[in-house]
Amino acid sequence: MDDALIIDAVRSPMGRGRAGGALSSVHAVELLAQTVSALLERTGVDPGAVDDVITGCVSQAGEQSGGVGRMAWLAAGLPEHVPAVTVERKCGSSQQAVHFGAQGIMSGAYDLVVVCGVESMSRVPMGSARLGADPHGPGVRRRYEPGLVSQGVSAELVAARWKLTREQQDEYAARSHALAAEAADTGRSAAEIVPVTTPDGAVVDADETIRRGTTVERLGGLAPAFADDDAARRFPQISWSVTAGNSSQITDGAAALLLAAPAAAERLGLRPRARFAGFSVVGDDPLLMLTAPIPATRRVLARSGLRLDEIAHYEVNEAFASVPLAWQAELDADPARLNPRGGAIALGHPLGASGARLMTTMLASLESTGGRYGLQTMCEAGGMANATIVERL
Repeated sequence: MDDALIIDAVRSPMGRGRAGGALSSVHAVELLAQTVSALLERTGVDPGAVDDVITGCVSQAGEQSGGVGRMAWLAAGLPEHVPAVTVERKCGSSQQAVHFGAQGIMSGAYDLVVVCGVESMSRVPMGSARLGADPHGPGVRRRYEPGLVSQGVSAELVAARWKLTREQQDEYAARSHALAAEAADTGRSAAEIVPVTTPDGAVVDADETIRRGTTVERLGGLAPAFADDDAARRFPQISWSVTAGNSSQITDGAAALLLAAPAAAERLGLRPRARFAGFSVVGDDPLLMLTAPIPATRRVLARSGLRLDEIAHYEVNEAFASVPLAWQAELDADPARLNPRGGAIALGHPLGASGARLMTTMLASLESTGGRYGLQTMCEAGGMANATIVERL
């Protein structure tokens, strides 16, 4: 099979996903439209040559219900003949979009494809698509009697399984903010970000979510966020150590990558930044829910023929601090290579955009450090995970 190449990758700034957040006045379609437009302008590619637009979005309701990728393409004034599709694999939606786009190129179905993601959590709150509905059904409740639990409780179960203390999780959270602040303040993260203009003409060009000066002591004053009497009776091992401070932030954001086949890149004079070296997607225990990055990593390493110590950068989504900490402990990973520019605790987790955002950050980091391989993985609701390895070129 042909290689699939990453030509470029960009992301919007991250805005707090609440009323008054920096991007809260921007419709999700417009947020993605501006991000995709910036990607195409940077590459100089004729938009009419794009074969498909594959978009990750989780809450496909309200303003995100109309095929948000297709609407964004049209809103940007781009050619009508280019199609689009929206995919949903929970938090890994845009990482799955990247997989589908790369695999389409490798199979010969595409020459050029835009893969992207968006989530406006201030305008389309998490869970909007299932309001008033039972997303599990009686069969799942019978199999996992008395039923599955929330992701917050799953994060507590992961912390208990790997014996992660509250202090360890708060230390990790403070590190995330410190690393993200360092990357922003030194200008290293600027290469990832394309500005977004709000309806009132304001230009947002920096992440709003980073809390400089975050300390373990300040985080230690926060109450557990997911304490639940029923869960406490069911799982007496839980110590209730997961807080808003050591969890990912609710965020507005978008990210987009342009992928190409080698022949198309050569024909169009495009200089690739990276190639894909491995893919995996796995399911794991849906009760623990957040552990699948561990087997997904093992599978993608086996498929690529690489060892973890050959990977220069690990990007493990910080849905909760317990997730990357458990991954690191289980795989004996080098902590210095883990989310070295901070993660979703500091930068936020705009659900459908996060997979593409992580890849954009990882690629920029590999280029700034000279690293060769990067591995990205993220937990997904229902106990799933994608993992991807890229090679910087």
